[in-house]
Amino acid sequence: MIKSFTPNDLVRYIYQEMPEVEQELLMQALHSDQSLMQEYVEMLSTIEQLDQVRLQPSEKVVNAIKSMAHSTGLQRV
Repeated sequence: MIKSFTPNDLVRYIYQEMPEVEQELLMQALHSDQSLMQEYVEMLSTIEQLDQVRLQPSEKVVNAIKSMAHSTGLQRV
C-alpha cells in the first residue's frame, strides 16, 4: 500500500520533523505525484514570503500603549 501524504506531512518534511524513513517515502512520492510536488513548491514559496514580512505596530498603537503605561505609573523600560 502506498502512503498518502497530507499537507501536514509536507510541513513536517519542510521543517525536518519527520523520521528519515518517512522522509525517503515522501521524496519518492514527490517525484511520482505532480500535484503533491506542486503543493510542496507552493508551501516553500509561501514560507519564503512569510520570512520576508516585517510587522510593525502603527504609530497610533505605540502611542496608545505609551499613554496607558504612563497613566498606570509604569516605569520606562
